[in-house]
Amino acid sequence: MSRRRKWETIQQAEYVTISELVRLSGVRYSTIKYYTEEGLVPFEQEDIRLTRRYPRVDALKRLEIISRWRKDGLTISEIKEKLGV
Repeated sequence: MSRRRKWETIQQAEYVTISELVRLSGVRYSTIKYYTEEGLVPFEQEDIRLTRRYPRVDALKRLEIISRWRKDGLTISEIKEKLGV
């Protein structure tokens, strides 16, 4: 089991885990996982252990955009279309 990183380290990291992204964004784990599986949130997959790493800045911006559009009533299909996914 890996050691939990300090908040300051997470806030400055280039890449974060899904759990760290949950802490940074306030978006539920299951929601981020779903958005990832739908291709809405960018990530890289490490060769070792197949761990997904999210580019912190890009992922947070994308989650903010998706959240705003969902509040405006857009469906996942409409969001995919707007994002070109």
